[in-house]
Amino acid sequence: MTTTTTLAAPATPALSRAGLATVLLGAALAPIDMFIVNVALPTIHSDLKTSTTALEWIVAGYAIAYALLLVVGGRLGDAFGRRRLFTAGLAAFTLTSLVCGLAPDATVLVAARVAQGGAAAMMVPQVLSIIQATTSGEQRARTLGYYGATGGIAMVIGQLFGGVLVSADIGGTSWRPVFLVNVPIGLLGLLLARRTLPETHATDPVGVDRAGTALLGLTLLTLLVPLMEGRTLGWPLWCWLVLAAFPFAATAFVRAERRMEQAGGAPLLPMSVLRVPSMRHGLGIAIPFFTSFGGFMFVYALTLQDGLHLGPLGSGLALTPLALAFLVTSLSSSRLVRRYGHRVVILGTTVQLLGLLTLIATVLMAWPNLDVADLAPGTLLCGAGQGLTAPTMFRLILSRVPAASAGVGSGVLTTTQQTSLALGVATLGSLFASLATGGLEGALLTVTGVQALLIAGIAATANRLPDPRA
Repeated sequence: MTTTTTLAAPATPALSRAGLATVLLGAALAPIDMFIVNVALPTIHSDLKTSTTALEWIVAGYAIAYALLLVVGGRLGDAFGRRRLFTAGLAAFTLTSLVCGLAPDATVLVAARVAQGGAAAMMVPQVLSIIQATTSGEQRARTLGYYGATGGIAMVIGQLFGGVLVSADIGGTSWRPVFLVNVPIGLLGLLLARRTLPETHATDPVGVDRAGTALLGLTLLTLLVPLMEGRTLGWPLWCWLVLAAFPFAATAFVRAERRMEQAGGAPLLPMSVLRVPSMRHGLGIAIPFFTSFGGFMFVYALTLQDGLHLGPLGSGLALTPLALAFLVTSLSSSRLVRRYGHRVVILGTTVQLLGLLTLIATVLMAWPNLDVADLAPGTLLCGAGQGLTAPTMFRLILSRVPAASAGVGSGVLTTTQQTSLALGVATLGSLFASLATGGLEGALLTVTGVQALLIAGIAATANRLPDPRA
């Protein structure tokens, strides 16, 4: 008689402290890169003799690639191993950072930034997946708290560090260290990842929606290319034709996703998730919120240096109150939501609106004799409001999504966030550039007024969000 023994699959090792530090390093690199580049934009403009449109592409190209490939990156990690994709994404991010730092002209820089956004999309989704697969209970809750704080910390580091690096002009390299600094950090992360991260896979990974990804890319490009290029080129006929193709591309994307879902496939952005009321109403609020935020950071980065001549360090310091306030209030938002529910969004947008109005009043009273201290009250209020609103929106929007679709819902929301940031640069950035020929003060006041209207609209409609206490 033969006895057979079935061996259980080995349990996934728990995430060590060194492993947690490694994945949080990867999670921080992407947002740090966004904020650190904002500080460097005017110096890049001066050094490479670029147009404002090229500066828009430097910011928006990164966000578009990130948004487009974010869900794809998550699925590839599930199928081929999260540590493997995290390592590959980090290696690509390090390499593209090197290319950005050595770029001889704006064309190479924009192309490298698009590739860098794609690399971030391969790396960042693995962070939450690794955390979910290697932690449980109190450790998972604590680890997710660290992950949530990473974005706020990254904003502070990006603003300050970017200003310091550009101002230092190390060896006459001007803006280039804001990208090159990623190289030693990335190499350290690669070494740590090999030693500290366990490999995990999804038990039933889903495939990549190639058609959906291509159609979403076409949809984004038919909208954003004419919006960013039209003003510079004098709105030639091709810009109008491409813009006219946008609704057709969007319709084709929606139909393709619906057909794939009805056939039992795994579309890039499932339409069934968008039918959940919290998602449908929430995305209607998230789009203008992140559009406003993307435009705000771009426009103020240019104004602080080109209009107020604060320099890179002064520009970084001027927006540091915003970053610090965002960090502090975002950490307290969960506690406030438990007590006040969706009213936290109303509170946050009201505080942000007050900050925007304070900035408008400050500009009207003292332009162009403004310094960091003059801007601090307005930027502090804006940051506090954004810190209350952004994490709360994520929580409320996802609160009614079924548990089985939680990962999909998160991917939809994050893709919407990144797309909206690019849209903010394309629309509000182009509006600012077109008005700046008549004076930066008027351009800044107009764009800030538009942002204030968007935030006021969110505050007025935030009651449609679900109450998590119900």
